[in-house]
Amino acid sequence: MTANTARGTLYLLPSGLGDSALGNVLPDGSREIAHRLTHFIAENPKSARAFLKQIEYPRPINTATIHVLDKDTPGAAIPALLAPLLAGIDIALVSEAGCPAVADPGAVLVRAAHESGIRVVPLIGPSAILLALMASGLNGQNFAFHGYLPIEKTRRAWHVRDLEQRSRQDDATQIFIETPYRNDAMLQAVLAECSPQTLLCVATDITQSGEQIMTRSIADWRRNIPELDKRPSVFLLYCPKGNRRAG
Repeated sequence: MTANTARGTLYLLPSGLGDSALGNVLPDGSREIAHRLTHFIAENPKSARAFLKQIEYPRPINTATIHVLDKDTPGAAIPALLAPLLAGIDIALVSEAGCPAVADPGAVLVRAAHESGIRVVPLIGPSAILLALMASGLNGQNFAFHGYLPIEKTRRAWHVRDLEQRSRQDDATQIFIETPYRNDAMLQAVLAECSPQTLLCVATDITQSGEQIMTRSIADWRRNIPELDKRPSVFLLYCPKGNRRAG
């Protein structure tokens, strides 16, 4: 469908990855666009207002219109979210952390915008997934992101083994995340299920003062297990083709 120039633009506005200052991760151009907008879509209006305050939004925060789009938003609500765009109003989709529509419910809105001929513009800002991959030293030419793995212990163990096998077969880095308070259980599952030679990068508190990004073999991790509880982390698993599984 051909875009209608009378329609608004949907900007994809990244937010910070924690409580650290945004000066190093959000460029002036992204801030300037956010400053001129009056309409936003976010998972949590309270978090969105805090973000607007961080970027020194030039108008009273309570004058910004913030609509909610979260994992519980029904598909039937999407047309109402698109309505201001169709009326010519620019809107920013703001993620709870990092880049919108990546491991984020905003993807459904972006797809609907394309279907309606609305211009979509991604703005520059932090992505925990890409920053972790950049810093991991693992295969950045071939990789896959899997989001959250199952919580149930047996299913989680199966998925970890499956990702290791995929990495070996495809020569690809396998990336996944977990809710911070379950990080320790996830790490224990990876260490229990993977071969000692498999490489694991754990990228924790990215862009924050306590940032730690380390890539080690599973064998090395087993000798020095970090404390990850309640610390946002990204896990990256890589098993080169030549490595066979060992117990």
